[in-house]
Amino acid sequence: MSNKAAFRVLVAGVASICAVALGAQAPARQELDQQYQSAVANYEAGRYAEAASQLEKLLPFATTSPTVHELLGLVYASLNKPEKALNELKTAVQLKPDWPEARTNLGTALLHSGNAAIAGEQFSKALELDPKSFDTNRNLGEYYVHSGKVGEGRTLLERAHQIDPNSYDNTYDLVMADFLLNRLAEARTLALELAAQKDSGELRNLLGQIDEKDGKYVAAANDFEAAAHLDPSEDNLFDWGCEMLLHRTYEPAITIFDEGVKRYPKSARLLIGLGLSLYSRGKYDEAIKALLASADLNPSDPRCYVFLSKAYNSSPLQADEVIQAFKRYADLQPTSAQAQYYYAISLWKGKRTADTTLDQKTVESLLMKSISLDDSLAEAHVQLGNLYADQHEYQKSIPQYVRALALDPTLADAHYRLGTDYVHIGQKEDAQKEFAVYQKLRADHLDEVEKERDQVQQFVYDAKSDASLQQDHAN
Repeated sequence: MSNKAAFRVLVAGVASICAVALGAQAPARQELDQQYQSAVANYEAGRYAEAASQLEKLLPFATTSPTVHELLGLVYASLNKPEKALNELKTAVQLKPDWPEARTNLGTALLHSGNAAIAGEQFSKALELDPKSFDTNRNLGEYYVHSGKVGEGRTLLERAHQIDPNSYDNTYDLVMADFLLNRLAEARTLALELAAQKDSGELRNLLGQIDEKDGKYVAAANDFEAAAHLDPSEDNLFDWGCEMLLHRTYEPAITIFDEGVKRYPKSARLLIGLGLSLYSRGKYDEAIKALLASADLNPSDPRCYVFLSKAYNSSPLQADEVIQAFKRYADLQPTSAQAQYYYAISLWKGKRTADTTLDQKTVESLLMKSISLDDSLAEAHVQLGNLYADQHEYQKSIPQYVRALALDPTLADAHYRLGTDYVHIGQKEDAQKEFAVYQKLRADHLDEVEKERDQVQQFVYDAKSDASLQQDHAN
């Protein structure tokens, strides 16, 4: 809310507030004026309960005063009483429709209560009432940007910047708008000018995003590092670590994520980042520990299980812990094909080499359930084919491989396993075709490396998107 803008108006109008309501039984004007001034002082000092009590006693003698209703609305908002705040702020607007600050504060309250469309109407009306005001241009511009109308928002933010070029918050929002509109050169120039005025972690992080988007990866890494040093927040450490991870500088990524986890041990995404970095560096046991810790913090988040499954394929030493994690995930997400698939594979991987009593029917049942939930899951078809092939049931395994390859023809191992099964049933020509495709795929390096890179990029994108959404809700 634009509390300070409204506050200046409230002070200026003190003398006229109470005069309109004085009657024979009313307190003297001077006493009412003192009560109001005291409420203002309490509000300014953050003593909202005291201010509310004073204003509630004053209100019967100033029922038609927009400024009293306005201040009481701001007080209620500060006390986290949104319904009462809205009622008072609406009354202030009704009593004085041409008051831009009242419109702005009502718009902000409506926005916080989830009434975005009506909030926009109030911000627009405030701008109409005072088109040369920094606040009205900035508030509506910020509203447009957050509503997805970035171009319209940028125009207003630029106008506000022309009115007050020294406003850090407005200039930062203008840089963000340029970034979102892919005006990268303009965004960088303005951000560097702002950094000369006031350097900050959030600004250096935004510069990192600008440079990353512009393909200036070394500059981006330096920006993210500077952001983390200026402000070692979870976001800044995560973004710095991700920049190292995305460009395969794994040892620095491990160091950064490890430091992040020490500072923020309850951060599931930092633990995933650490696990990914360790896995990419070939430190599978340590990767599994980090990913298991992430799964414990957020058992329903599917992202850690993708990488936990990969790390577990390379190191089955922590079988019991991994199986329990995947079982919990499958129980929590009974309609998720991926969850059932991961549980099946963890159970099979962990027990088939060490436990001859493994009930393969359980694995088969889980894989079939996964496919029934999502028939397009190629990996589930491959593994079900492998299960049947290990039992020499080629008439069952071959259709699974065929289906998997129809879904994803680049699965090199599926071509190899299908070729092997064709050999077993005497279809040598078909087998040779599959082996030839397998060799070509291997030669072209169409294997798990690029898929894993894509998965890492998707994780980074999703995690950053989640953080942005959380920040939007917080604001």
